[in-house]
Amino acid sequence: MGVASLVLGIVSFVFGFIPCVNYIATVPAIIGLILGIVDAVKKSKSQEPKGMAIAGIILSALALVWGVIAIIGTAALFAAAEL
Repeated sequence: MGVASLVLGIVSFVFGFIPCVNYIATVPAIIGLILGIVDAVKKSKSQEPKGMAIAGIILSALALVWGVIAIIGTAALFAAAEL
């Protein structure tokens, strides 16, 4: 699950910078964040290395924050255009 979290984090992070796709990129970011947290907890109980899970959590969280900022920015742009 750590590899899946990392892949979803990378994909959502890259797609977050594409203007029309950044709304869709929040969904894999949420899924990658959940998978990374589950894998990190699971591996911490069994004393295994959890580097990929932590990297997936970080990338997914960054992509999620960027997606929320893009959504708020777009909403503010449309609100300002109506004034």
